[in-house]
Amino acid sequence: MPSDSLHNLTIDKSPPIKTSAAKRRWQTVWSVFAVLLIAGLFLLFKGRAVSIETTSVSQVYPTQSFTRLNASGYVVAQRKAAVSSKITGRLEWLGVEEGSRVTGGQIVARLENRDLAAGVSQGEAALQNASALLEQAHADLSDAAQAFRRQKDLLGQGIVAQADYDVVDARFKRAAAATAGAKAAVRVSAAKLEGARINYDYSLLRAPFNAVVLTKNADVGDIITPLGAAANAKAAVFTIADMGSLRVEADVSESNLGLVQNGQPCEITLDALPNTRFRGAVHTIVPTADRTKASVQVKVAFVDSDSRILPEMSAKVAFLEREAKRDDQKPRIAVNPAAIVKSGASEGLYLLKGDRVVFVPVTTGARLGDLVEVRGVKSGDKVALRPLKRLKDGSKVSLTEKKQ
Repeated sequence: MPSDSLHNLTIDKSPPIKTSAAKRRWQTVWSVFAVLLIAGLFLLFKGRAVSIETTSVSQVYPTQSFTRLNASGYVVAQRKAAVSSKITGRLEWLGVEEGSRVTGGQIVARLENRDLAAGVSQGEAALQNASALLEQAHADLSDAAQAFRRQKDLLGQGIVAQADYDVVDARFKRAAAATAGAKAAVRVSAAKLEGARINYDYSLLRAPFNAVVLTKNADVGDIITPLGAAANAKAAVFTIADMGSLRVEADVSESNLGLVQNGQPCEITLDALPNTRFRGAVHTIVPTADRTKASVQVKVAFVDSDSRILPEMSAKVAFLEREAKRDDQKPRIAVNPAAIVKSGASEGLYLLKGDRVVFVPVTTGARLGDLVEVRGVKSGDKVALRPLKRLKDGSKVSLTEKKQ
């Protein structure tokens, strides 16, 4: 080691510079303040909610993707009747009620008809009497005919006088005329009996065709008249409808009529059965327009019958581009494709849970119009739509709802 370096190795014996206590206290305060400031800023930015827009997971049907036009209307029975009487009488018996199924010709009610039944019995007796008189006339005619033939033979032989022959001839003609009169009397009695039976049958109310009873308008004891003009009198006893003739009568705007044609496949939804889709087809386009609504009525028939379908139900009709298959009528879960987050080969959604979002992996399927089919969430779930890049699993969010 050089000698000059050793010379420089000396101990500094000067007194140390002392830091005042006040200065040390200020340094401590500023250090604590800086730590608290950094921690506060960290917590502030960490707890700040991300403002997001949300969308709902929906239940949709594939037919919505090939629907050309939608219209609304009502279920109407094309074959409907108010069952009433042709004669006036007091209602004596009711055999059906609302919802009862009846067949054509079935007796559904009866008016008091004892006087009409007596008329039938009288007619039957009159016919029997006329028939007996006809038999008597036939017997007289037969006897007169035999006598006439004998007298004619004897006259030819010159055995009897012309006067005797004329008497027998006259008798034969009277017997023939009496027989003809008896036959006419039988026909008159038969016609009267038929009239009595028809009047009696008018007291029996029958169903005109196979149908279901919709309403009951009268009760036992009510007076039934053909016109219902009398005080407290009823005209129609029942209202019935043929359920096989149900059609949806929908109003289609004149401007959209070109999208509808006879036989076109349709899908029918009833407000009473919102989760059921019924296959339908355009039955007819009524050849007249409603000038007040600028629309044309279109009648849509049900392809499949269902006992739950009732007249006057509110219905919606979707006019389709092609016939719906069975799978097309099954609901699917779908969402706006913009809400799907892609991470490599996986996809998912940010599901809203309270004030935070949770990443939920999903499997996508077919495109359904503006939506895409997904599996892993359920209908009604709220998911984040944007901004997705600022979100991660567990992020705190605030909502800016945007209707779709």
